Amino acid sequence: MTLRLLPYGERALLIEVADHHEALALYDDIRRDPPAGVVDLVSAAASVLVVFEDEETAGAASRTLRTRTVPRVDRAVGDLVEVPACYDGADLGEVAASIGMSVEEVVRRHETAEYVVAFVGFAPGFAYLTGLDPALHMPRRSVPRTRVPAGSIAMADEYTAIYPQESPGGWRLLGHTRLGMWDLDRQPPALLQPGMRVRFRRVTR
Repeated sequence: MTLRLLPYGERALLIEVADHHEALALYDDIRRDPPAGVVDLVSAAASVLVVFEDEETAGAASRTLRTRTVPRVDRAVGDLVEVPACYDGADLGEVAASIGMSVEEVVRRHETAEYVVAFVGFAPGFAYLTGLDPALHMPRRSVPRTRVPAGSIAMADEYTAIYPQESPGGWRLLGHTRLGMWDLDRQPPALLQPGMRVRFRRVTR
């Protein structure tokens, strides 16, 4: 893994890597063995943002992080979250027709996979889950919806996700869940954190 460190303001470093696999491995490694003075850590698609107490600790960490060897993260080590899923999404029939499967087969493939939270972004609590069956990979809708209900289970490209709040969105809707993804009274507010495992459990209502 090659790390590219960039200053991000006076007391933060942006570490760029090749992809979300390396970003998750780096995030997990720093979380387990952080340099002195780390106050926040944010994983993204191909980078990790590390925020420090002050400029001095950020400078010291930049020298040690450049030589750090990061192992690949084990997909099986994160906590498992089970998400009850009602597969009644508005795009389910269109998805099935586009890839030449029955609706039942689309649901089966989505439900039986085990996912890993690669990173959280777009909106508070919106977790990008990797592990989607390659047969289900489809681009976003050409025309996004102006309103996607909170709890909508969706997919786009190689990811699946759950909308934490009502918002615009262009992902393809497969169903919904009543499980809350974002709650300010919870610590941390986001239910799904990088490295966690996720499985969907089909329910009828």
